[in-house]
Amino acid sequence: MALHLIVDGYNLLAQTGRIGGGVSLHSEMAREAFLRDLAAYRQRKTHAITVVFDGWQQGWGTERREHRLGLEVIFSRRGEKADQVIQRLAAEFGADCAVVSSDREIVDFARAQGAFVMKAQEFIGKLHGMSNVPGASLHKELDTGEDLRPKRGLEKRGNPRKLPKAQRQRSRQLKRF
Repeated sequence: MALHLIVDGYNLLAQTGRIGGGVSLHSEMAREAFLRDLAAYRQRKTHAITVVFDGWQQGWGTERREHRLGLEVIFSRRGEKADQVIQRLAAEFGADCAVVSSDREIVDFARAQGAFVMKAQEFIGKLHGMSNVPGASLHKELDTGEDLRPKRGLEKRGNPRKLPKAQRQRSRQLKRF
């Protein structure tokens, strides 16, 4: 079953590093480049993707929905933040969706609804086709020889080379993206 991916637009756009050189976060050019990247990702993975942008300060009186490049793009209405729209969508889809945001309030709400949550930095690696995001590897670094896994106390039992169950489960879920 295909997952529905709900993306906090400006939150992820700010994390991509494409902003700069006089280009504003809220500019049409930055949004279009970002949407092209998401459309390319959608072509690879075939997930339904909804991108939610803030329109609460300068938006329209009603929520605006568009379909562009195979993506559903939602601009929140004036007076309503994108966070509220994302929370409403997460409640609607529940466990059948994944939410991409680094906003703590959204993350907590989506988890409570049973949705899978990815931080923006985690998703950027998936967006650009990289299998490993910097800092996500738990293997020994070749140059330093240090083990990045947490040290186990003497009271712990089991295989010390095996990741904890929660991390193994999260890793399996991330492979879907």
